[in-house]
Amino acid sequence: MKSDVIVHTGNGKGKTTAALGVVLRASGYGHKILIVQFIKGSWRYGEMDALARFDNVELLRVGKGFVGILGDKLPFSEHQAAACAGLAEARKKIMAGEYDLVVLDEINNAVYMDLVPLDDVLDLVENRPAKTSLILTGRYAHPRLIALAGLVTEMRDIKHPSGAFRKGIGF
Repeated sequence: MKSDVIVHTGNGKGKTTAALGVVLRASGYGHKILIVQFIKGSWRYGEMDALARFDNVELLRVGKGFVGILGDKLPFSEHQAAACAGLAEARKKIMAGEYDLVVLDEINNAVYMDLVPLDDVLDLVENRPAKTSLILTGRYAHPRLIALAGLVTEMRDIKHPSGAFRKGIGF
């Protein structure tokens, strides 16, 4: 178990937001940070504009969008190819040893949906440079990834306004 691996999972909102709180703190300390967003694709997010203001944070968006929902018409194979290529690119960047913190946003979903192989993610977590901390977000975190983490938080819905997301409420 490595204490510098964090997993944010569960059906509740706030997984990425919690990771971004750590990014904000690490950025303030001058750490170099990489955020790799799986699945979210071409959607525009407020955090993208905010992150662009930090010269020590790099955002890499590798997904083709939400898979099979919200009007997605792409073949599964395109989503899978994009996620695998994104994981390979993330691996290359991580293994170069330049980053203090890497957020693999929605990687748990990508594993659960068979967009990327679990073994590839496990290998990356276990063999990353010693100085690189990881945050893995997304629903359905695999038990083997949870076992590698030093901190695991499960977000759960207690109350959620129906339809708020579609109305643009959700900050």
